Amino acid sequence: MANNNNGKMSREEAGRLGGEATANKHDKEFYQEIGRKGGEATSRSHDKDFYQDIGKKGGESTSNSHDKEFYQEIGQKGGEATSDSHGREFYEDIGRKGGEATSDSHGREFYQEIGQQGGEARSDSNGDGKMSREEAGRKGGEARARQRQRGN
Repeated sequence: MANNNNGKMSREEAGRLGGEATANKHDKEFYQEIGRKGGEATSRSHDKDFYQDIGKKGGESTSNSHDKEFYQEIGQKGGEATSDSHGREFYEDIGRKGGEATSDSHGREFYQEIGQQGGEARSDSNGDGKMSREEAGRKGGEARARQRQRGN
């Protein structure tokens, strides 16, 4: 037991002992319930900006203390957990939503550029009479841009 000059228990020691006693007295459900209540109270007293700010700070702190491999590992674990709990429809839905969000935020030039870059990257000029991948990418980008202009 840590004592201060008066022979009394320090605040640190008292807090530690109190925490241990509380932990021995209560089960997991108790802590889940008080966590839920605390979260609800916090959500009533703070706005979206508060949560964005603490999320940003937490993300910065985490990124300062972890390397690329850490993020690759947790990304893989998250992907595996997600794939275990979701079927084909889930992935079709998120793919569609992602495509719509990208389409909403990018113009014709974006699709033409990525189509051209994709075609160039995978160019097949073996002279077999087939359309090159570059040409197919360009045409695909142009077709997508036309669809976007029509509102489809």
